[in-house]
Amino acid sequence: MALVGILVAAALTISPTTSADSAQVVPTAFEAGHFYAVPETADGQKLKLLVDTAGGGMSGMYWISEAAAQRLQVKTTPCTIRNREVPVAPLPNYKSGSSLPPPGSGPCGEAMMVSGEYDTDGQIGAAYLLGRVWTFDYPAQQLSLQAAAWRPSPHAHASPLGFKRSVLGKPAGAFARITIHIDGQPLDMLLDTGATAHPTAAGKEATGMSTVNGEGVASYITTSMLDRWHKAHPDWRVIDKGDDLFAPQFMARLIEVPQVEIAGWSIGPVWFTERPDPAFHNAMARMMDKPPEGAIGGNNYGILIIWFLVFVFARSWLRALHGPWFKLPDSHFDAIHYGAMTVHKIGILLFNLVPAIALYLANL
Repeated sequence: MALVGILVAAALTISPTTSADSAQVVPTAFEAGHFYAVPETADGQKLKLLVDTAGGGMSGMYWISEAAAQRLQVKTTPCTIRNREVPVAPLPNYKSGSSLPPPGSGPCGEAMMVSGEYDTDGQIGAAYLLGRVWTFDYPAQQLSLQAAAWRPSPHAHASPLGFKRSVLGKPAGAFARITIHIDGQPLDMLLDTGATAHPTAAGKEATGMSTVNGEGVASYITTSMLDRWHKAHPDWRVIDKGDDLFAPQFMARLIEVPQVEIAGWSIGPVWFTERPDPAFHNAMARMMDKPPEGAIGGNNYGILIIWFLVFVFARSWLRALHGPWFKLPDSHFDAIHYGAMTVHKIGILLFNLVPAIALYLANL
């Protein structure tokens, strides 16, 4: 099943939660549309970790670079994950009020992965985010982990997120798919808060993008889809060589889409940055429940800067909601949940489509 999460978007004037329980605020820095977690250890060492819903990690862990591990003076040891040895290190002793929520349960315990070089100290990626409820508060430039009793506001907009699952229905991937609509057509996209732009002078002049050290946020689209849009809508602005993040191997075009429908909102214009088809049709498609056509990044959310974005990354929230009343094993919970979805869809057909056909035939 694909539906194991939702995205909730709410206007600034409306609270995105109906729960009085407080959330854990993650120490956050916000730079040109990107969220960074900036925890501090008890001895004053600071980390800067990109918060990326399409980022790396394994078994519920975030990861830090080898340089950061050396600076923290943590000992690295191997941990076996899916028949692969992965270097991990114990969590730092964080300063009170400046810590990160501990990773989810996994074979390595409460640990963090240690990887190679990176332009910051590491990433809080999809594996770490999965299974919890996170609020990306763009107006306040703050990231929060919601309490278990979190409930969305009745005024919020919701959109399903799809995740890859095994043939047995178990989670097999942490990368979220969201469906948007452009030009009246649905597009499956990777949800990517870490999508990065490096605009050229021409790209920056056209988009007005805010950057830090030359980098900003982006949304991505495949070359084939960009070509299709450009052919169908020659009036949509295209900037040749508008982004040089992967130069000189790839100089990307930019295309301005007048309107994008996402989570029940219509926003625009939105600039999309070109990426080669294999990046999404091959590489990302193997790790998602459906092949994506690109990625939705922070520039979409920046258009509606009054948004709160809440990512509910797993069915555990639904489990917590119903658990106090119904004591069911996981297999029964899933069967009932998705069976009810099927009944609901049949109900839509019976009570909406059938009467509509009857009325149409009566007027013939």
